[in-house]
This record gives sequence, C-alpha cells and structure tokens, in this order.
Amino acid sequence: MQSEHCTLAFLLSFLLAWPAETQPAQDSLKPQRVRFQSRNFHNILHWQRGQVLRANHSLYFVQYKVYGQRQWTNKEDCWGIPDLFCDLTNETADIKEPYYGRVRAAMAQIHSSWSMSPRFMPWWETKIDPPDMNITQVDGSLLVSLRAPNLPYRNQKGKNISMENYYELVYRVFIINNSLEKEQKVYEGAHRIVEIEALTRHSGYCLVADIYQPMLDRRSKRSHERCVKIL
Repeated sequence: MQSEHCTLAFLLSFLLAWPAETQPAQDSLKPQRVRFQSRNFHNILHWQRGQVLRANHSLYFVQYKVYGQRQWTNKEDCWGIPDLFCDLTNETADIKEPYYGRVRAAMAQIHSSWSMSPRFMPWWETKIDPPDMNITQVDGSLLVSLRAPNLPYRNQKGKNISMENYYELVYRVFIINNSLEKEQKVYEGAHRIVEIEALTRHSGYCLVADIYQPMLDRRSKRSHERCVKIL
C-alpha cells in the first residue's frame, strides 16, 4: 500500500513538473519586437531572438494576413529559416491595406507561441529615399534633373512605377557655394527639372536635394552631395 502511494506521488510530481519546465523554455524562445520596416514599399518583417541562451540555433516560421481576415497564410520562403527577417513585399503589394505578420521559433522540438507585429499599412508607413539627381552644365547655369524612387512593382507594360503615382511630392534643392561655405535653398516645388542661374564662373558649388510629402508631413533624407565647378 505504501509502495502504491509512493508511485502515485511520483507520477503526480512528474506531471506537475513537466509543463512547469516546458513553459519557460517556450517563453524564452518566443521572438521579440516583431515589426515591419518599409523603404520605398520594400516591406520587410523583422524580429529579435528570444531570451533563451541557445537561440542562435533557433528556426523561425512566418505567417501573414490582411487585417480582418481570420486565416493566416504561411510564407513558404520563410518557413523554418535561421534569419531574423522575412521579405513580405509581394504579399503586401496592396499598399493601402493594413497587414499583420507573426513569427514563432522552434529549437530542439520545442515551439514557442506566436509573436505578432503591430498593424502595418505600407502607404502610411513606408519611408521614401531622396531623389536621384543628375546635373548638366549649360552656359554657366546648372540644369538639375530629379527623379523620385521607384516602387518594387511594375505596371502591366512592365515599366517601373514611380512614387509620384501614389503621393504628391515636393522637391527641394539646396546649393552650397564652396568659397563662401553658405547654403541656399534654390528650389521647392513639383517640377523635376530645375535650372539654377546667376552662378559665379570658375567657382565650385555642391548640390543636395530631398523630397517632402505634404499629406504625411514627412521628409526624406538628403541626397548625397553632387559637386561641380562652373566653367
């Protein structure tokens, strides 16, 4: 009788201890800070490792869905990967739809629970790069050609789609007189061809440009300086 009580006590203690040991392992594996990062509508889901010390051996599984949908969809290219990011650009191509992504981790036959991103709408959250800038010198003046970044998608004719198709963009051009070390804004507007006149011959100038989105009250970073010497 005493032996039976000992056996039951052992089994009970084992069953109680099993979830207590497994649950912390699952919690420590759970990916952290799941979030989308978007630039020019290249929409990448990022996350950080869980707290478990051996997390560098973890594999990750990614799903996504449109806000309001019940079912999650597996991202096949990001199913059992060691990376801490997953490209969901094609899966989030309707840029005015809100999306969610989620990630779970697995290691040594233990699976974490899912970690979900905040709601993500590409049109609202993507960051725009500065414009490409080409400079041509014409009779002592500078002709500046500006081009907004392209989306990662193409239209039905296979041509690139510009950010101008989706936003009202304002271009701003700044010129720096190298001898005076003075910066001046020489243009702000929607035109992509800008002529800068009344420049001093045999002087050096550098130009930078950025893009402003009035609707979102957001600016791109500045472009790299392009420097010329007026002949």
